[in-house]
Amino acid sequence: MTQAVRARPLFIALGSLLLLVLWLSLALGPVSLPLGDTLKALLRLLGLSAQSDNLGQAELIVGQIRLPRTLLGMAVGGVLALSGVAMQGLFRNPLADPGLVGVSSGAALGAAVTIVFGAAFGGLPEAFAPYLLSACAFGGGLGVTWLVYRLGRHNGQTSVATMLLAGIALTALAGALIGLFTYLADDATLRTLTFWNLGSLNGASYPRLWPLLLITLLVACWLPRRVDALNALLLGESEARHLGFDVERLKIELVLCTALGVGAAVAAAGLIGFIGLVVPHLLRLIVGPDHRLLVPASMFGGAILLLLADLVARLALAPAELPIGIVTAMIGAPFFLYLLVRGRS
Repeated sequence: MTQAVRARPLFIALGSLLLLVLWLSLALGPVSLPLGDTLKALLRLLGLSAQSDNLGQAELIVGQIRLPRTLLGMAVGGVLALSGVAMQGLFRNPLADPGLVGVSSGAALGAAVTIVFGAAFGGLPEAFAPYLLSACAFGGGLGVTWLVYRLGRHNGQTSVATMLLAGIALTALAGALIGLFTYLADDATLRTLTFWNLGSLNGASYPRLWPLLLITLLVACWLPRRVDALNALLLGESEARHLGFDVERLKIELVLCTALGVGAAVAAAGLIGFIGLVVPHLLRLIVGPDHRLLVPASMFGGAILLLLADLVARLALAPAELPIGIVTAMIGAPFFLYLLVRGRS
C-alpha cells in the first residue's frame, strides 16, 4: 500500500473536521445562529445561493463579523503550526517551538513598539495600521532571528545549540523591553497592549486579514518544497550534506520562513502559544516523522485547534470573551506535561 493511499483517510478526516469546526465557528457566539441559516448565509455571501429576505441578520453577522474572524483563525493556526514544523525540523527535536529562538518575542517587541509609539504620536493611520503592524512585527522577528543566527554561526558552520541559547537570552531581553513599553504606556495603550499580549481574534477585519493570508499562502507553498531536505536533516547534518542538500542554505530558509510566518501571526492576533509545539508533535505521533505528510497535516491541525480554542474563548464566559492565548495555554501546557511524562516512562 503506497504512502498516499495510507494517508488518504487521515486527510479526509482532517478536512471534514476543519469544515465542521468552520461551520460551528460561523454559527456560534454571543448571538448564536441556526446551523441551516448559517450555511445559507455563507452560500449567499459566496454567490452560490439566491437572495433570501429572511437572512439579512445572519448575512450581516456571518459576512462582517464571523467570516473574517474564522479565516483569521485558520490562517494564524495554520502558519503557527507550519512554523513549528520548520523549527522542529531545524533543531531535530519534536519539542522545539518558534519561541525557542526568539522569533515570537522579537515579533511581539516589534508590534509593541508600533502600538506604543503610534499612540504617542496620535495613533496609527487607520488605512495603514494593519500593514504597518505586520511589517514591524515581521521586522522585529526577523531582526532577532538574524541576530540569533549570527551568534550561532562560526567558521562557516551554524551551531543549533548556540542558536538555542542565544534565543533564550534574547527572548528574555525582548520580554524586558516589552515590559518597559508597558510601563511607559498610557492607560488606553496599556489596555490595548495587555490584551494584545494575551492574544485574540477579536476585531478581525478583511484589511487585517489579507497580509496574513498572503504570508500563510507563501509559507504553505514554500515549506512543502523542502520536505525531502527536512527528512534528510533528520538523519543529521553530515548525512544530509552527503545526500546533496545545502544544509546551511536550508537553515537560513527555515529561519526566514519561521520569522515571516510568526511575525505575521503575532501582528494579526497577538501572542498565541503552544500551537507550534502541540500540533506538529501530536500529528507526528499519528503520521510519523515523514515531513511529506507532517507538513500538510500540521497546517490542517493548526487551523482546527485554533478555531476550537476560539470557540471556547467566545462561549466559556459569554457574552464576555476570554483571550485566546489563555485558552491555548490551558490546552497546551497540560498536554506538553503529558508528553514529557509519557516520553520519560
